[in-house]
Amino acid sequence: MTTFTYTEDQQMDYAIQVKNLTKTYKDFSLDSISLALPCGTVMGLVGENGAGKSTFINSILGIVEARYDQVSMLGYDLKTQEKLMKEDIAVIFSDSHYDLSFTPLFVGKMLSQVYKSWDQEKYMDYLKRFRLPEKKRLKKFSTGMRVKLEFAAALSHHPKLLILDEATSGLDPVVRDEILDILREFTEREDRAVLMSSHITSDLDKIADYIAYIHEGRLLFVKTYDDLQNNYGIINCGRQLFDALSPDDIAAYKKEAYSYRVLVSNKQKLKKVFSDVPIENASIEDIMLFYIKGEKIR
Repeated sequence: MTTFTYTEDQQMDYAIQVKNLTKTYKDFSLDSISLALPCGTVMGLVGENGAGKSTFINSILGIVEARYDQVSMLGYDLKTQEKLMKEDIAVIFSDSHYDLSFTPLFVGKMLSQVYKSWDQEKYMDYLKRFRLPEKKRLKKFSTGMRVKLEFAAALSHHPKLLILDEATSGLDPVVRDEILDILREFTEREDRAVLMSSHITSDLDKIADYIAYIHEGRLLFVKTYDDLQNNYGIINCGRQLFDALSPDDIAAYKKEAYSYRVLVSNKQKLKKVFSDVPIENASIEDIMLFYIKGEKIR
C-alpha cells in the first residue's frame, strides 16, 4: 500500500489529507485508509461496487461519522473547520439532489444565498454553454442535462476542490467527454484538484494523474497514472516461463487451460531480462480485474 507523508509546512500542497480513516458497519469495514491528493492534480478512486469508495467520500465529507487521525481539505480540519472547508469544495453525486420542480434559474437564486463566492454571471454562462433552458423544470431534463446542471452549479462558486462520486455514470460518451474537458480546464490552475470516483475506468485513463484503488475496504495502492502505464503489463506464457518469473515480478495471475496470464508490476525490468517475450500494456480495468479475480503467489 502506498501512502503519502508530508510536513506541516507542506499541508497546502495537498487538497486532501487523510490519515488512518476507519468506518465500521455490521457487515463491512473501511480499514485504516491513508492518502493525500496533491493540488493541481486529478485522483481517480476505483474499486468494485461495494468496495468502500462512497463510504470513503461520505466519511471525509462528514456525512457519516468515522474514526480517523486526520481529515483535512484545502488546509481546513474536518473536526474544527467544516463550514470553512465546504465553502471551497463542490461535491457531485450520481443523482441530482435538487427538487425536480425547480428550474435552473431558481437553483441559481437559491445557491446565491448559500455561497459567499457565488458568481451568477458565471452560472448563466455555464447554462448557455451546456444548452440548459433556464426556466424549464428539472423533471423535464434528461439525465445528462441534470448532471450538466450539477456541474454548472458546482463550478459557479469558485471551488478549489471537486469531489465526484460516480457523477458521470449513466451518461453517454459525448456528454462524458464534455465533462472531462471541463475537469481539464478546472485543474489548469495549480491550486485546484479533483477526486473522482468512477467505475468507468476509460474516463480515468484520459484524465487521472493518480489512481487510488480500494478493494474490500482496504486501500491496495495509490500510484501515479504514469507509474501504472510504465510499469504494469500482462504476459501470456506457458508453465516454463511462469516458473522462471520471480514471485516479486508477479502482481497477480490467472491460470487458463493451457497457459498463464500474468500481471507484472516491473514491465521495464522484465523487458530487458526477457527481451523476446511480448508484454501487453495493462489498463486500469485490467489491473483491477487481476487483483479481484486473479491469484497471488503466497
